[in-house]
Amino acid sequence: MSLDNAASPSAIPDKPALEGLETKWGERWEESGVYRFQREGATRSSIFSIDTPPPTASGSLHIGHVYSYTHTDVIARFQRMRGKTVFYPMGWDDNGLPTERRVQNYYGVRCDPTLPYTPDFVPPYQGGDNKSSKAADQVPISRRNFIELCEELTVEDEKQFEAVWRALGLSVDWTQTYRTIGDDARAASQKAFLRNLARGEAYQADAPTLWDITFRTAVAQAELEDRVQPGTYNRIAFHTPDGANIEIETSRPELLPSCVALVAHPDDERYKPLFGTTVTTPVFGVDVPVLPHHLAQADKGTGIAMVCTFGDVTDVVWWRELDLPNRAVIGFDGRFRTEAPDVITTDAGIDAYAQLAGKTVFSAKQAIVELLRATGELLEEPKAITHPVKFFEKGDRPLEIVSTRQWYITNGGRDQELRDRLIAAGKEMEFLPDFMRVRYENWVRGLAGDWLISRQRFFGVPIPVWYPLDADGNPVFEQPLVPGEDVLPIDPSTDVPPGYAEDQRGAANGFVGELDVMDTWATSSLTPQLAGGWERDEELWNLVFPYDLRPQGQDIIRTWLFSTTLRALLEEGQKPWSHAAISGFIVDPDRKKMSKSKGNVVTPADMLEQHGSDAVRYWAASSRLGTDAAFDPQNPTQIRIGRRLAIKILNASKFILSFASDGTLGRDAVTHPLDWSMLATLDAVIATATTALEEYDHARALETAEEFFWTFCDDYLELVKERAYGGDEMEDGGQASAVAALREALDTLLRLFAPYLPFATEEPWSWYSEGSVHQAAWPVPGTLPETADTALLKLASAALIGIRRAKTEAKASQKTLVTSATISGPEDQVALLQLAEGDLKAVGKIGDLSFERGTDLAVTGIVLEPSEVL
Repeated sequence: MSLDNAASPSAIPDKPALEGLETKWGERWEESGVYRFQREGATRSSIFSIDTPPPTASGSLHIGHVYSYTHTDVIARFQRMRGKTVFYPMGWDDNGLPTERRVQNYYGVRCDPTLPYTPDFVPPYQGGDNKSSKAADQVPISRRNFIELCEELTVEDEKQFEAVWRALGLSVDWTQTYRTIGDDARAASQKAFLRNLARGEAYQADAPTLWDITFRTAVAQAELEDRVQPGTYNRIAFHTPDGANIEIETSRPELLPSCVALVAHPDDERYKPLFGTTVTTPVFGVDVPVLPHHLAQADKGTGIAMVCTFGDVTDVVWWRELDLPNRAVIGFDGRFRTEAPDVITTDAGIDAYAQLAGKTVFSAKQAIVELLRATGELLEEPKAITHPVKFFEKGDRPLEIVSTRQWYITNGGRDQELRDRLIAAGKEMEFLPDFMRVRYENWVRGLAGDWLISRQRFFGVPIPVWYPLDADGNPVFEQPLVPGEDVLPIDPSTDVPPGYAEDQRGAANGFVGELDVMDTWATSSLTPQLAGGWERDEELWNLVFPYDLRPQGQDIIRTWLFSTTLRALLEEGQKPWSHAAISGFIVDPDRKKMSKSKGNVVTPADMLEQHGSDAVRYWAASSRLGTDAAFDPQNPTQIRIGRRLAIKILNASKFILSFASDGTLGRDAVTHPLDWSMLATLDAVIATATTALEEYDHARALETAEEFFWTFCDDYLELVKERAYGGDEMEDGGQASAVAALREALDTLLRLFAPYLPFATEEPWSWYSEGSVHQAAWPVPGTLPETADTALLKLASAALIGIRRAKTEAKASQKTLVTSATISGPEDQVALLQLAEGDLKAVGKIGDLSFERGTDLAVTGIVLEPSEVL
């Protein structure tokens, strides 16, 4: 074997060890470009392209990253050995809230975009998480200063991430990296947005928006999570014109001043007479209509609900579909607005609202309960409950719904034709495992609205528009000004639109820049484009798109997988990849998902150092796609098994290479039936492992290879080692046959294990071969004689076990000489086993071995040398 830029075979060490292999081979792989993507002469059909997940470069990697990225790397290595030119880039997801939070905590600062830039700013704190720092204690700095700190810290985090990935042995091409906040990424993201805008797929709307009051930013549907929270049910009285009470149960009594209607199910006989009439709200005395709607639940509470603007997403649906007014009372800071809604006109109502103004939701709830109690409209004392409440997945306080002007991209939530196209695209992809497809389809079918992409944050891709100002200095939002694609990327807060000058910023008849940035998923959804040179390197783009594989976690099917599919359909009119490989979660010994928020995450750096990268990779690769894997850092059983396997590969390789060869290798030199039986068995292993990896079942391929390997080491190697040494009593050609078979098995096994244990296979490969095992061809079954029978190896192994057992039961050493022994069994098995008589006699140190017919295969009549008996 000879490969360009490859080292010559090296001397076999006296004591092979795993320690130090990661550094040794990591450096050599980088120097020789073993994993470098070579586009010269490549065609789309010769390339295997991977849309690699870009980890969020804020903080540290956790064991879940190692788990899922190992799955991807196994496939990448397999495809490379199959002759594919593998496009395997690495990205860093820099922008977004996680990075901002880390910068705030790390440096003790917060962004205030109204402040001027401070040259040579030195942060007050540096060198830790500073998690106890409160926002009030953080030093306010300009947006530019804040972004500079974000850039500084993410670059350092990326270096740490890369070091872990290299230690793990990921075979990515480190010349093919990208950042979601870099110039190329910002240009691509802004270009895609402008094209969405030109096609009518991006638009602005002033509408109810899920709002995180801590981070002062809008939140998209995909970023929500339900958390069970304590609360209360409050039974309160609305009043009909004839003086009757209509009883309502609500968990949000503080929203009474924003009540715009009562709704009940159209078929609810209790309330049908009230439909089309009005009732008066308690405390505030505002008349609101009673209306039918199918979402009202007759069996919930009193069967009739109040619609407020806005308590939850159902309120938004009722508000929109029933064409109700907007009387929002909660501001962006989560406190009640100073001014009461215009419809509150009575002195009592105005006075009551004044007791809520400026309060938090919690305080306002207490105040309104007291007001209801005072008026007698609190019909029962509040009942304690627990109920699911919407949170921003990265937030600490319940979301509110406020009215804001935001940017949206159509996503099928209001467009059945687009929804159907998204479902169809999902059906064109092969989900691995297939049952993950339903999660994608359920998400698409359950979309309640378009994708809100604008964020009131700072470190992100700016939305590339400005707005003209009219003669009174008011923005004309309906006529956004856009840049040409040739000047991207731009920042509207500092750049000037075509036809304007900087001194017109904020002036009447001038312009104002959009200050919002895009949701991080609006950029991450373009990872195929960012990595593949879209609109930047046409040759590369045509070589890699659509990609062959998107590997990712199951928890981001609704965000990353869906949004990438959406953007590809809108821009390219096709699916972004052919296969979506979905990894399961890592769970702790109590079967709880490991996550940073739960504090049960294990960081991988120490694990890799303690156990070795191959051992950790073995643990990860032992689990199938879509399957959760338990990990106990106190008792990492699978990792220990993996380390034992890696060590055995080194030692077995050294042992096999110690046998002298006359230079005649390959199957032409194989003559012995037992050797052919081993090779026939190995060929079946190759076929099974290959099929499994083609089907993305890396765990089954590993299991198959490992099972054979231990049989090979424990039984076959023991059976043939005396013949391989070339003893005087060996039959002619037996030694050459054994050595040739052993060498072929070693060469094959190193290649079978190479995707899983890259360091422990590269090391022994270098002892006898030029080049890298990771650029060697994947093994294929060879030519076998018709007489080759896999059963012989199984029978010989069983007989060897019987011989060992007989010596153990006689309390004798395995080195004990045997005067005679008999092997009995069915006639066909005995006849086949006689073909390995010489090897059985040698391994068992048997002087006279006879065979006889019997019911089951067994070693009988064993007679030990008298001097050897204990």
